[in-house]
Amino acid sequence: MAEERGTARVTCTAPVNIAVIKYWGKRDTDLILPINSSLSVTLHQDQLRTTTTAAACRDFTEDRLWLNGEEVDAGQPRLQACLREVRRLARKRRGDDAAAPLSLSYKVHVASENNFPTAAGLASSAAGYACLVSALARLYGVEGELSEVARRGSGSACRSMLGGFVQWHRGERPDGRDSVAQQLAPETHWPELSVLVLVVSGEKKAVGSTAGMQTSVDTSPLLKYRAEVVVPERMTRMARCIQDRDFEAFGQLTMQDSNQFHATCLDTFPPIFYLNDISQRIIALAHRFNAHHGRTKVAYTFDAGPNAVIFMLEDTVDEFVEVVRRSFPPNSNGDQFLRGRPVGTAVLPEELVSAVVVDPVPGAIRYILHTKPGPGPQLLDDPSQHLLGPDGLPCRSA
Repeated sequence: MAEERGTARVTCTAPVNIAVIKYWGKRDTDLILPINSSLSVTLHQDQLRTTTTAAACRDFTEDRLWLNGEEVDAGQPRLQACLREVRRLARKRRGDDAAAPLSLSYKVHVASENNFPTAAGLASSAAGYACLVSALARLYGVEGELSEVARRGSGSACRSMLGGFVQWHRGERPDGRDSVAQQLAPETHWPELSVLVLVVSGEKKAVGSTAGMQTSVDTSPLLKYRAEVVVPERMTRMARCIQDRDFEAFGQLTMQDSNQFHATCLDTFPPIFYLNDISQRIIALAHRFNAHHGRTKVAYTFDAGPNAVIFMLEDTVDEFVEVVRRSFPPNSNGDQFLRGRPVGTAVLPEELVSAVVVDPVPGAIRYILHTKPGPGPQLLDDPSQHLLGPDGLPCRSA
């Protein structure tokens, strides 16, 4: 923790996660308790991350928050709930320790930056709140179970507190103490697993997740059936697929669960459409590709937005990227079309092209991001990476 002029500063990074068994719907909107358990893969921070600096100082007169360089309201209830919880844990840990270095009454300044589009269906709130809680916890010297605190900011944020493959338990208690995230396997468990994010749109979505899921809870009988009957069995099955590194079963279940989540959105009244025409074309492309190979080689999943996340094993990446490039020829942004981890070239057999590449749509995919499973939140020790200066104000533009 850096301290100059009485300002304590901590900077952390946190990852995005993508659910393969989806969370949709709360049974308690204050505590953010879900109607069903969920299971996710944490993506690598080399490609997708939030960076957050938290600072506290006796001279600060109010809590302040900057997101991607813009100051926003620090009084928003979810942010304050996280702050309150971290301070409560700090108070509990300190007991009567009057010599504790940082007064819990000091106001905080927080700056946060994403290296990907905010609110476009790339789990920005999950990474954002996981990062906020990690930084605040370091600032106040709080350790231990923090996924429950992150959950108070954004439900799926509790899963971004851990790396690899993560389950968020629905829990039974009304106070939410058992609604926590748990690592099923570390990111090193399945080294061949690769992830492509196909970015269709970086726009903010028309119906946000918070409003959307509550309308679904209120109006969709399918969602109730899903939560009570379908998900418990799928959680068990998905955990087994991951433990066994069984891509065929993992891929099929991932696609089925994504489709059912979007079916519950359609069953919501009035209906919610997160997938667009290009999303549907990507789905059809994946099925043609798998049918051509006679097995599940790629598996799509979509959160509350049109961007596709596609899982595959390493040996499929080069070929599938070329299939995507042929199906959605990029506008001439060349190198910018492919981002993230390196991708090799592939020569496609003619029979694959004729079976799989149908009616190309130029420019429909903005870019492809190649990534893989990764670790949980990290502390940055290098003071030059702080987003807030010693005065507690942003030290560089986003």
